[in-house]
Amino acid sequence: MTKDQTIPRAALLLGLAGVIPFAWGALTVLSAPLAEVSARTLGGRFTGPYIQLFYGAIILAFMSGVLWGFASKTTGGQAATGYALSTLPALWAFFFTGGGPVSAAVYLIGGYAGLLMLDWQFWRWGLAPPWWMRLRLLLSGLVILCLLVTVLT
Repeated sequence: MTKDQTIPRAALLLGLAGVIPFAWGALTVLSAPLAEVSARTLGGRFTGPYIQLFYGAIILAFMSGVLWGFASKTTGGQAATGYALSTLPALWAFFFTGGGPVSAAVYLIGGYAGLLMLDWQFWRWGLAPPWWMRLRLLLSGLVILCLLVTVLT
């Protein structure tokens, strides 16, 4: 691995910190006592699948902004395509994360899998940093695993 492919420490640590709400949601889905303590102290919105779903939709919208920034590094038709593609994660979250917690978690998993494909495309175009896919594979994998707890439990 070259130095260019090494994930910057700050990006890695902040990215991993961003997984905490997903992991907390999974832990409170798996542990009824922890869910009770969480609901009493933090509230229902920060417990079980609800924290995953709310935060998951926010992060998809955030990632749309990141991709928009990548699109701004180019011009012409590629920029137009990049801008259009960058709106998809936010629109996905807006249109598909309603309903019950299981269906919303399934749609978020689809959203994060789709985002990974968009990440790859922007990286392939040279618009994302060389280390981008290493970070995105790690974070997306962790997020999807946490969401799977909600789907399968």
